[in-house]
Order: sequence, then C-alpha cells, then structure tokens
Amino acid sequence: MFPKKRLPCVRHLLPIALASALFAAVGVAQGLDSNGWESKLRIHAVRAYGPGALVRSAVSAGYLQLKDSPEEWGQGAEGYGKRLGSGLARSGIRNALGFSLDTALHQDPRYYRSEDTGAWQRVKHALRGTILTRTDSGSETFSTWRFGSAYGAAFLSNQWYPDRFNNTQEALTRGSTQIAFDLLGNITSEFWPDVKKKLLHRKP
Repeated sequence: MFPKKRLPCVRHLLPIALASALFAAVGVAQGLDSNGWESKLRIHAVRAYGPGALVRSAVSAGYLQLKDSPEEWGQGAEGYGKRLGSGLARSGIRNALGFSLDTALHQDPRYYRSEDTGAWQRVKHALRGTILTRTDSGSETFSTWRFGSAYGAAFLSNQWYPDRFNNTQEALTRGSTQIAFDLLGNITSEFWPDVKKKLLHRKP
C-alpha cells in the first residue's frame, strides 16, 4: 500500500543517535557555573537526553503508536522503535542546533522566573520568555536559538519521514508544535516550584 523506500530503520538513525549520545555525554561532563559554552552544552544535553527528556520521548512515541502515525511505520516493537528513534534523533538535532546558535549569538538558553505575583502576569512572562531570551550580557533579544533550532530540526527530520510528511507544511507544523511545547514548559517552570512547595508543606 505504501512505498517502503523511505521507511526508516534503526540503522538509518544509528549515526544520528551515536552523534547525539556523544553530544549528551560531553555535555553532562561540563559544569553549570557560567554563561560559557560548557554550561550551554550541558543545558542542551540534559534537555535532549536527560531523564525527563527520555520519558517524554517514550510517552510521545507511545501516543503516536496509538494513533498509528505515521501509518507507514507500522505497529509492534518495530513501529514503536521507529517512532522513538525519530523522536530521539530530532531532539538531539534540535538541541545541537540550539547549542550552536546560542553559543554563536551569545544568547542564554535558560528560563528566568518572573518576580511578579499575579498568575496572569506570570503567564505573560512565560510567553515573553518563549519569544525573547536573555543575552550573556543580561539584555534581551529575539530568541533566535529557540526558533532556529525548532524549525531547523523539523526540516532536517523530513529526511526520514514518509513522503506525505516530507514537505514544508508538515515541517512548519512540527516546528510550531515544538514552540508551543516550549511555552508549556516555561509555564511549568514558572509555577511548578510554587506547587511543589505547597504539596511538600501540606499537612496530612
């Protein structure tokens, strides 16, 4: 029913996986005590292949498996492996691009929580922190590293998607979806410490 020539397999994604694993291993070995490239490398390595990132990739692959998307990748262990491998490879590419961009442009990839107390003000701060980013000098600028890496990874991942997903519209959709998840992540980073504090101090 579907042409098989474009279907990915583990060996097709292996070079990307190996390069990404090296990227993560080098990053985890670096410190977080400065705005230098070593700190940024670790930040992106953890975002790509830290425990939380691996869990998200596994859950996302499971969701796509339930939706049977892309249908061309099939079901069973092989289909799940393709979806998981695709997600891990795209995550590695996205964070490698992000590291390259924020290092070259002297942008800070970290999220800084708001000093306001109102919920709506803090949500707007999270939105602002998605579109804009701090620079290494403490000023603010357009978040080139975020948008460039999200859409760059989306277009590069076209190389292993089936033909009907291998187009500009689908790549733009994947990139925009990633930005939306970044916003959700910033909102979580903004409010979760407060929620956790309340949960830990709640009396039985």
